[in-house]
Amino acid sequence: MAKWLDWMRRHAGRKLAGIHAWNGWIVLLLAATGLLLASGFWRGVLGEGRVWLKWVHIAAGLVSVAPIILYMTLIGKHWRLLKGRPWQRFNIVVVLTLLAGWLLSGVILWQFRLAGPALSNAALVAHDLLTWIGLPYIIYHSLTRTRWIKQAGRRAVITERSEERLHPAAPQPLYTRRAFLRTAIGAGLAVAFGPSLLQWVGRSLGSTSGSALERLAENDKNRLLPAPQPLADSSPPVGGGAQGHFRIYTVTPIPAFTNNDWSFTVDGLVDRPFTWNWEEFVSRKRTVQVSDFHCVTGWSVYRNTWEGIPLRELLDLAGVRPEAKTVKLYSGDGVYTESLTLDQARMDDVMVAVLHDGRPLPSDLGGPARLIVPKMYAYKSIKWLNRIELIAGDHDGYWIERGYSKDAWV
Repeated sequence: MAKWLDWMRRHAGRKLAGIHAWNGWIVLLLAATGLLLASGFWRGVLGEGRVWLKWVHIAAGLVSVAPIILYMTLIGKHWRLLKGRPWQRFNIVVVLTLLAGWLLSGVILWQFRLAGPALSNAALVAHDLLTWIGLPYIIYHSLTRTRWIKQAGRRAVITERSEERLHPAAPQPLYTRRAFLRTAIGAGLAVAFGPSLLQWVGRSLGSTSGSALERLAENDKNRLLPAPQPLADSSPPVGGGAQGHFRIYTVTPIPAFTNNDWSFTVDGLVDRPFTWNWEEFVSRKRTVQVSDFHCVTGWSVYRNTWEGIPLRELLDLAGVRPEAKTVKLYSGDGVYTESLTLDQARMDDVMVAVLHDGRPLPSDLGGPARLIVPKMYAYKSIKWLNRIELIAGDHDGYWIERGYSKDAWV
């Protein structure tokens, strides 16, 4: 009986070790691809590669189901083997919770169109939170079980036992070498991840209607005068203040403008093309609307109060010719473009906005002027908009060329 139990432990141990290694490599791939996808810097560097990276991340997430299923067939044996080891049992519960949470929230983000913005937004927050907590935990778990720390622990135990034999009355050390190394690794991870975690918690739980938007305004790189004066419905914002947090994404360095280098043009297949400078642009009649803002990556900001010029009014002012079929949109960064059909461009809530919640749009949010298309995902809401061209053909914008769906409806 004892031999059989020993064989069972060794056999289960080999299987568990294989599953552990397999799962570790998958988590490493998920962590690397996930961090690259979340980084604003890498969006511009990767270009089309970002779309492929996203599918690698999704595929790795789906593959991660396999080791979980295999482990569940052995969990009963493993649990019995860990009798009397509460911390190791606790580790199993933590790791399985992290993996299940990542998988569930990841599937929702993958199927964001079926899930809808509200559920996708909650899934993104959960996915991020699990990452901030889970990655340090898994790194700590992996490092503290490496051979050099285990050997340090064994050396410490041997040394202490030798000391006991030579000097029975010698005081015992408070820390073994292994315990010291484990503590040092934990402290290092806390220093590395702690401030970023706290910053993320502040952003995720806070509202952009207060200090966050004020900081963006203070860091505004644009220097355009006069500042647009908000209408009564914008200050205080009729929407009550934006609810949520804008994540700043850009495929180029954020541009900055002054009165000398900013202009706004509507041209192409129109009867009355025009170009305005900043003074002319901000003197035009504006309207106010309240709408939600949804990003294709899963997050949303609700009840934004936008103030600007409806796009249909700009098209009417220019006089669109019958042969024009597409509204091509240009960003002041010189790289990003997008397009709308004429029917889409004439929707009531499509606006060239210059204020958000009663404040001039800062450069980080696409100011001095950006397009707002509330019924579509935000890659259609082009930032730093400075030219609108009416064309006869079709146009695939920056992210459409790189694999995003042309159907951007929320």
